[in-house]
Amino acid sequence: MKRRRSGSAAPIFAFAAAWIVCAIIFPLYELVWLIAALAVSLGAAIATASVVGRRPAAREEARERQPEEASPRAEEPAQTYSPEVKKIIDDGKLAMREMGRLYSSIKNPDVRKKINEIMRISDKIVQDAVQDESDVPQIRKFLDFYLPTTIKLLNAYDRMSDQGISGENLSKSMRSIEEMLDTAIEAYKRQLDSLFENQALDIETDISVMNQMLAREGLSGDGAFDDLITRAARAQSGSGGADNE
Repeated sequence: MKRRRSGSAAPIFAFAAAWIVCAIIFPLYELVWLIAALAVSLGAAIATASVVGRRPAAREEARERQPEEASPRAEEPAQTYSPEVKKIIDDGKLAMREMGRLYSSIKNPDVRKKINEIMRISDKIVQDAVQDESDVPQIRKFLDFYLPTTIKLLNAYDRMSDQGISGENLSKSMRSIEEMLDTAIEAYKRQLDSLFENQALDIETDISVMNQMLAREGLSGDGAFDDLITRAARAQSGSGGADNE
């Protein structure tokens, strides 16, 4: 929608100025010269109005022709994963969402505590796929069987706890699920520990190589590191003193 421009006072001033000039030059007490002065003044007003109106219109037209510059939008680089890792992350989110729902639904505080621990360990297992893609097959097995089975049993426990009745078979099944959760937590911890087996081997290899290099240079044992640090500090202090001089 275009804004309505307010009228300019320039045509009025032009009319008045022309009228004054005509009054000085012509004898306006005669009808002929009065009509002539009126015509001249109106002509001056109309001419001024056309000139003044054309300028804002031209500026507005030029402004409308000028394309608006789009403000630059900083695009955050999206972190990309392989299809296998992305599938693990997505499946892990679905599992965490369902376990969160079960945590809210189940009222037994001991069971809720166990669910919380399972969620904590499971999330670490899923995140390991991002850190070490070589662990994907092992994590895939965890997400395809172990975690879904745990969720299935928790759903059964949730349904049984909602019955509001007690019975031998019902109580026995619920106790079995509670014991299973303890077993699952220990199994999940071992699963997480096994995922770091490759990293542990790499660390041991690095330590072994480091020890061999230190022994070859005569820097291992008997405070060799302390002597090395002391010599380095003295060398640095000596170079600093030379620079100050």
